[in-house]
Formats: sequence, C-alpha cells, structure tokens
Amino acid sequence: MNDTDKQDKPGVAVESEEHDADTDIEVKEQNLPSRAAAIHELIREDGEKELERDAQALLWSAVAAGLSMGASLMAKGILHARLPDGAAGFLIENLGYTFGFIIVIMSRQQLFTENTLTAVLPIMQKPTGHNILILLRLWGVVLAGNLIGTAVAAFAFLHMPIFNAPTREAFVALSQGIMANPPADMFANGIIAGWIIASMVWMMPSAGNAKILVIILMTYLVGIGDLTHIVVGSVEVFYLVFNGDIPWYQFFYPFALPTLAGNIVGGTFIFALLSHAQIRNDLSRQRKKQLKKGHAPDGQPVDKKPKVDTETLEE
Repeated sequence: MNDTDKQDKPGVAVESEEHDADTDIEVKEQNLPSRAAAIHELIREDGEKELERDAQALLWSAVAAGLSMGASLMAKGILHARLPDGAAGFLIENLGYTFGFIIVIMSRQQLFTENTLTAVLPIMQKPTGHNILILLRLWGVVLAGNLIGTAVAAFAFLHMPIFNAPTREAFVALSQGIMANPPADMFANGIIAGWIIASMVWMMPSAGNAKILVIILMTYLVGIGDLTHIVVGSVEVFYLVFNGDIPWYQFFYPFALPTLAGNIVGGTFIFALLSHAQIRNDLSRQRKKQLKKGHAPDGQPVDKKPKVDTETLEE
C-alpha cells in the first residue's frame, strides 16, 4: 500500500492484519493453501471495500436495489395472472422471482442479504469493537435504503396506471401467501433463504461467465421453496399495506422482524461462520510457516533482531 493509497483511504477503515502491516489482502490462489481460502479472501476484500464506503453512496445504492427488487414481484405477478393454476404454472411463474436479484447483483447494487456474508468475513477475521460498529453501520444504512426502495416500488405499482386488474389481483394473492405464514415459519424460512443467498455469494467468484445462471438457479430455489426474504418480501407486504389489506404494524410483525432475524442467522451465523471456520486454520498455519521461514504473512522478510548477550550485560 503506497502513500497515495493512504491519502485516499476513507475515514471509516476496517481493522485488519493487512492494514496494520500496510499490505493488501493476498487473493492469488497459488499463494494460499486452498481454493476455498482464495474465495474467502476475495470475498473478504470485497467486504472491506463495502464496509469502508461512504454512507451516502451506500444509501443511494441500497435504495436503487430496493426499487430493482420490485421487478421480482412485477414479473412473478404478470406470469401468475396469465398462467393456469397448477404445478406447471407455479414453476414457470417463479422464474419471475429471479428478475430482481439479477438486476441488483449484476448492477452491483447494495442488497442486505448479500452483506450478511460479504461484510461479515472481515469482522470474523478480526472481531474488534470498531469492526463490529462499522458492520452495524453498513447493515443499518443498507437495510434502510432497501426498505425505502421497496416501499416506493410497491406504492408505484399500486397507484400508477401500469398494470391491469388481473395483474393487481395477482400481486395481492401472492402477497397474502406470505402473510399466511406464522412468525415461527417466517423465521425458519428466512434461515434457509439467508443460507441460500450466502451460498450464491460464495459461488460467484468461481462462476466466471455463468454468474447469471448461478443467480437464477439459487434465487429460483428460494422462490419455489416459498422462503421468506426481507427485501423481496417487503415489496409484497408493503403492497398489502398501501392497498389497505393489512395494518402497518403487521409489516414489522409477523413479517419483517422474524424474516430479518432468520436471514441474518442463515447468512451470518450458519454459512459465514462455517465458511470462515473451514479456512481459518489453513491460513493460520500458513502464516506460522512463513514466519518460521523468516517471512511475514505478506511474503516480506522479517527483520531479525540480534541476540543480546545477557552475561555481558550483567558484567
């Protein structure tokens, strides 16, 4: 890391061994103990960048992501209104569920459930109070922006003369399907959804030109499983609120709080912890070997201090 990098460094900085040593995160697979370690370090590097971004930039990106996620309800509702009831119609209409994720992820917009893995890895690497605070800052800004965007999307779908009556009825029917779940089911379904989205994030560095296919397959699984996702579900539940079908407090409970908790547990406390645990010992052993060979973790020689002759000092 050169002097220019230091000057350009944002006010919010992640505490890490690399920052302390004034080096970059090693992401080259040939210099790491395993392919899994290389993926971990790539995602951790992205996580540090997101954690250090300006709050205003994060907020606008998150609002854009919330608006984009409205495409999932729009596509699914249009297909639902035009397809016959039955298994075939159900399987086809849930392809629409993937549209919002494709837009958000390929556009690199800020989606809360992506951040339950990406931004958490730097904190797991060095869980200091400072790092935890900037993680909560990121989560708070991104979640608020996502919810603002989804609320605007739902309001627009309801009040702008865009959709015909059958499509609007499909929006209501799909949204009521979510609210039919009790809070415990919202939480349990949210865990599985959070784990699937985190798995997708873990797969992206290896996906190459197949990134869109990975997004479609993984988010389609969330759709056909009728799992609960805090951002996509917010578009649907906000639609019911603005339409007068449910009171405001039902957005928060039984929907938002159990679903949010489930997504965090699935994405952070299950997937991220396990993903970090599998490579932690490998990276630790590699650093110890490098230090024994006289090199720091970044490959630079370690300054060896001369031994002090204690007998001479005593004399």
